[in-house]
Amino acid sequence: MRIRRKNRFAAEVSTSSLNDIMFFLLFFFFIIVVSSPGIINVSLPKATSSLKSKNRPISLKIDYNSTTGSKEYFLDNTKIPFNELEVALKNLVLSNNNTTSGEVEINKLIIGMNKNLPVQDLVDVLQITTKLKIKVVMATDKG
Repeated sequence: MRIRRKNRFAAEVSTSSLNDIMFFLLFFFFIIVVSSPGIINVSLPKATSSLKSKNRPISLKIDYNSTTGSKEYFLDNTKIPFNELEVALKNLVLSNNNTTSGEVEINKLIIGMNKNLPVQDLVDVLQITTKLKIKVVMATDKG
């Protein structure tokens, strides 16, 4: 005759502390997200030497003269016609690259353009800068 126990052992998993653990994890991630909005930390590689650029960026401003109805180009605050722009940019790049100290020159052109001008005017300038291998930065207003 087999004797059976009336009380069987039932396995239980206690989940009463799981709510506390989940709350603390949620709170931890919330604090991390709120404390650094929009910041992505990137580990940058290290270099033994650095390249120094001693030249300043070249500025080009394109404006529309409403009295004459024509576009005006100002290269480093000097008015210049568009058909002479490529030659003038090339001369500026060459004069900036005449170094004897071994420093690497990085040519950068900052373009400031009237917002009412068509995009084709910008494309015309970008074609010239691509030909001369000049890096371009577009100047904008805060908005």
